Amino acid sequence: METLPRATLVDALEGRLREDILNGRHTAGSYLPPERELADGYGVTRTTLKHAFGRLVQAGLLETRHGVGTRVRDYLRLGGADLLPMLVRHSPDWVGEIFEVRRGIGALIAERAATRVSGGQQGELRALLAAVGEAAGADAVQLADVEVHRALARATGNRVYVLLTNTLFNAYLPVRASLAGPFTDAGVARDRLAPVVESVCAGNAAGAREAAEKYLTDTERIMLDGLR
Repeated sequence: METLPRATLVDALEGRLREDILNGRHTAGSYLPPERELADGYGVTRTTLKHAFGRLVQAGLLETRHGVGTRVRDYLRLGGADLLPMLVRHSPDWVGEIFEVRRGIGALIAERAATRVSGGQQGELRALLAAVGEAAGADAVQLADVEVHRALARATGNRVYVLLTNTLFNAYLPVRASLAGPFTDAGVARDRLAPVVESVCAGNAAGAREAAEKYLTDTERIMLDGLR
């Protein structure tokens, strides 16, 4: 194995081990080599190795059993959505699957929001939509757009929808520079999203769902085209 640079030793070792796990070099359920052997192979101390292990345990990729060893966790079977940001950074293939869920959840949120939105929330949604059109630069437009969707989730009155929305956005926002296509023109971005907000504010559940499905499908296509 190639000796790691010492400037960022724990970071580099964590990254190398993470990629080896996600690439399948260390398969789910398998035990890693003994600590001394692994440390010698990477040219690090066992203390450095333990620090890297600790991070990967926290990330949900490893589990350590005292007296037995360190095993690769079956993250696809046992992991949670908190792993998504890491998985997206590892492979853009995950983005398409996230968008599939985004479509279904987003349409349902818009429908629910239309039946439960309060007067104050209607005002908030309209103000946030206006902010999309006033934002300067694709990144600012995209982040303003995200805030509209967070507000839609809040308007459902269901905190689980709020957390699901946060999870989906947190998963791909770190790579949002590659997904900026729908947000390069602030006015177009606002107009594309406006039917969703208008239907929700009007209490039109069916219209809100239809508008959200169209919005999410259209923006997904543009973003994936840019990613490719």
